[in-house]
Amino acid sequence: MNGPKLSQSRGNKLVDSYGRIARKLRVSVTDRCNFRCLYCLPDSEITWLPRESILTFEEIYRIVHIAVNLGVQKIRLTGGEPLVRKNVEVLVHFLRQIPGLASISMTTNGYFLLEKVQALKDAGLDGLNISLDTLSREKFAEIVRRDAFDKVIAGIQEARRVGFTPVKINVVLIRGINDDEIEAFTRFARDENITVRFIEFMPLDSAGMWRREMVISAEEILQHVHRVAPFTPVDPDGSDPAKRYVFDDGRGEIGIISSVSQPFCHLCDRIRLTADGFFRTCLFATKEFDLKPLLRGNASDQEIADFLASAVSMKEEGHLINLPGFVRPTRTMHAIGG
Repeated sequence: MNGPKLSQSRGNKLVDSYGRIARKLRVSVTDRCNFRCLYCLPDSEITWLPRESILTFEEIYRIVHIAVNLGVQKIRLTGGEPLVRKNVEVLVHFLRQIPGLASISMTTNGYFLLEKVQALKDAGLDGLNISLDTLSREKFAEIVRRDAFDKVIAGIQEARRVGFTPVKINVVLIRGINDDEIEAFTRFARDENITVRFIEFMPLDSAGMWRREMVISAEEILQHVHRVAPFTPVDPDGSDPAKRYVFDDGRGEIGIISSVSQPFCHLCDRIRLTADGFFRTCLFATKEFDLKPLLRGNASDQEIADFLASAVSMKEEGHLINLPGFVRPTRTMHAIGG
């Protein structure tokens, strides 16, 4: 895979009308997933994107290279489940060669880590976020609708063994389902000396089950965390979606992503690329921009760069979840990229 002949950056162009600069790009490599999490996918027949519409590694590489030239610093690979994409570690290896790319991370459900994590580390992956919504084997099967708890736990252990530091565990909290495990996850973070990130339930599920009252707010989460051990907030990084808290004895860390109760849209520096080549300025965007005609036509790198810059300039002020005008995206999380 050879990099495009791209001219040197003339300065960061990915700036929206509110002055926010896009520095992070989330790249979905597939919409397919081997789990059926109740807050994401139905446990029934699913129509996946046709394979011919999915971007090739070469096309992903080209977009990322152009985006980095425009000021993007960090890439996160997502799905669906990114590890169901064959040879995804090869993509990691080639992305790692892009000058100016500071880090490449991945969000995964952990199922394939036992087999894949060493190859990912060798390819140059910098960070892993692993989804784990319960510490109960029985409840895991109810939430994920697959019997895979032991394999995910083994994958987490293997990620730590090969040297991923820190390992971040993502927990989507839903009232009445797993909100009784906040303190257990807090102890887990301390016992294992890892980072647990609690994520507020967002309206991106395929079944439309989301209700505002099902959201566990950041304030409520912290009340439970405090019962386990004293903690101190970390000086905020305005571009980080998680508010971070370290325990006073230095063991373990908690993060809270409060997209619903405490939106951070005014600080957002993220943009997204779907598996089928649509560019999105927000997880909740109601408009997306198709890059495939440019990629599969005769467009130059500069034309693609101008296209990206124009799309970013139209980024919405915020997601409006808490306002009457909120409209759900037509795509659910698995098709957008987590």
